[in-house]
Amino acid sequence: MGQRRPEAWPRRLCRDRSGFGHLRGQLIMNAPLQDLKVVDFTRVLSGPGCTKALRDLGAIVTKIEPPAGDVGRAGVPHIGAMSMYYTQQNAGKRNISLDLNWPEARAIVKTLCQDADVIVENFRPGTLARFGFAYDDVAKFNPKIIYVSISGYGQTGPWRNRPAFAPTVHAETGLTDILQRHYEGASTELRNDACSHADVYTGLHGVIAVLAALNHRNRTGEGQYVDVSMAATMLSVNERAGALLTNLDVGGEPYALSANESPIFELPDGRKLTIAASPVFSPMFVRYCSMMRRSDLLKDPRYATAKLRRANLAGLMKEVRSWILTFVDLDQLQAQVSEAGLAIGVVRSTQDLADSEWAQDWGAVVNVDDRDGGSVRMPGPPWRFGRSRLPAPGMPYFQGESNAEVLAELGVDGERIEALRKQGVLRSRRSAVGAFD
Repeated sequence: MGQRRPEAWPRRLCRDRSGFGHLRGQLIMNAPLQDLKVVDFTRVLSGPGCTKALRDLGAIVTKIEPPAGDVGRAGVPHIGAMSMYYTQQNAGKRNISLDLNWPEARAIVKTLCQDADVIVENFRPGTLARFGFAYDDVAKFNPKIIYVSISGYGQTGPWRNRPAFAPTVHAETGLTDILQRHYEGASTELRNDACSHADVYTGLHGVIAVLAALNHRNRTGEGQYVDVSMAATMLSVNERAGALLTNLDVGGEPYALSANESPIFELPDGRKLTIAASPVFSPMFVRYCSMMRRSDLLKDPRYATAKLRRANLAGLMKEVRSWILTFVDLDQLQAQVSEAGLAIGVVRSTQDLADSEWAQDWGAVVNVDDRDGGSVRMPGPPWRFGRSRLPAPGMPYFQGESNAEVLAELGVDGERIEALRKQGVLRSRRSAVGAFD
């Protein structure tokens, strides 16, 4: 629910009719993106992830949700009527919900867009053009707008109209193939990754695009359109792509992704850890031998070349595992591994990390209002700024919860707001699924 304005707020904020003035007073001053006004047409993950990062950097984000609702609200688990999946991507964003098929709804959105700095959307190409909110439409009345479209394969080209979700983009861009080749022999079944890398990475690249376009606008005064593709993102973030695209042979053999595998080991107490390098790679093999104080392995003919080490990897791994089992104290092991220029990491659950001393010190986990009388733990911001302060986490809004607040700031009186609600222009609901209020 919207908070009442403190009497001490500057009068100019109370008269702001952009639809953003009220929230400006709720944010901590001097945030990196302080006062940046974002209209958010996004849903599910890639787009909401982009605008959530902008919000956490201090931007004022107003999410526009269609009558059917953001499908992310169905993500499990729920506390009360609020999805934790939705909460993670949308906490801190105000929410209005309206039906753009009504001219009254389009007039409201146009007023918001007139004063916005940034618009982000991730519908299929051409969707918002049907309602008069394509970039060319908005630029006519707001030429300084930065308009970011996120889609699977871009706004043009032969694949522009293809539906895109993380698993399908992973399959199309090589990630699924890479994972299968990397774990070849571990399973005969081809499987998808559990994490939606394509959505998350593309959302972050959307943030990069916004910041770059802002810098351009600061220099030139010009707004612009930015087209962000999930498929292109996945190709760009693949650190193996150059080798796979340019040189498929290494020493007369196919490029072996398994040679880059960081192995998993087990301590005597059952804890598992990884060393972030494979001994197949020659420079890392030298470090492994140094780590174990086993210079004799450098002269072992079974391990003389990368090709031989790959062929005899089981024996080499047995040597390393036997050495690790001699350690009871993790700190002593870590010291010896670090001395050789390698790094280890304990295999932890997300909850284990959240409870760690590091997470407490960094502030890596924050408490967010669950809208059911309590709070839930959510990831905190990954940044620390020397001269800026970040806003508090904020709460997730129910669908259309900010309708009255935003429209009042646009100069619409209460009687007219109620009429728009009864007419079906405005929508709201507090349930995760089910009928509108």
